[in-house]
Amino acid sequence: MGFGALRLRPDESGSAAPAGEDASPALVLARKALRMLPSASLLATLGLFSSLAVAQQPVSRIVTLSPSLTEAVCALGRCAQLVGTDRHSTWPGSVQVLPKVGGLEDAQIERIVALRPNMVLLGPRSRAGERLQSLGVPVMVFDARTHAELKRMLLKLGDSLGEPVRAADLVARINAEMDAAASRVPVALRGRTVYVEVGPAPTAASDKSFIGETLARLGLVNVVSGELGLFPKINPELLLRRPPDLIIGPRATLANLMDRPGWSTLPAVRQQQLCLLDAERMDLLSRPGPRLGEAAQMLVDCLMALPPR
Repeated sequence: MGFGALRLRPDESGSAAPAGEDASPALVLARKALRMLPSASLLATLGLFSSLAVAQQPVSRIVTLSPSLTEAVCALGRCAQLVGTDRHSTWPGSVQVLPKVGGLEDAQIERIVALRPNMVLLGPRSRAGERLQSLGVPVMVFDARTHAELKRMLLKLGDSLGEPVRAADLVARINAEMDAAASRVPVALRGRTVYVEVGPAPTAASDKSFIGETLARLGLVNVVSGELGLFPKINPELLLRRPPDLIIGPRATLANLMDRPGWSTLPAVRQQQLCLLDAERMDLLSRPGPRLGEAAQMLVDCLMALPPR
């Protein structure tokens, strides 16, 4: 169901609600004026609808289609304005009770529209943006795959939500947390090589990804080159050619390390230099959001708990 099937009026919170009562003369005139404006679909086609809608009313009903964006909204003090999220958003705990509207590949368009958002936030790979805009829903797309892009995203989102000072403070806090984490890394760990697995197949985080940047900030050397992509599926033989000193990844997928051909001979495996992370810590590591500094601190904690070589 699109906005064209609804009669809408602004309620006291600035959002849209169904109109059932008789219209006043002033409201009738206003509606006539609105009918003379270009349609929402035309504005969306011209790329104007989102900026106009955001400028004309405060953002009061937000739907996020990325866990990182959900976390960013909450970190900027706007958790109360969230009315729906993607199925993978789990932090902070309060968002788990919100309506879930699908994910990257299967966003539930009708359900999103029914939530009456005046801002939908999504990543660049989501297929939902064009369809939502055609229905008159204001959309903002963010692409945060590096530390610099993440900080720009937080500042831009802060401006859009009317929280520029809070956004600047958040970026400063992330920088301070990253510095603090780096200062805790023992000299003996600096310069050691590391492999980070983020999913099955196996899928790795390369040195050009935001996880790779975090590792470099901690003084570690990633064995997976960015020439393969940010999060490439790798040939397991890669690690036999360049064996890492450390292996980091989800406990669930690294449980079969010894079954992978040749991996039992890797120094990291033989010496138990393994950071096996549960689902919660993997979520923290793999989301390019406001908890970037916390993820760095978690990695340092894990590395410092490894048995001495």
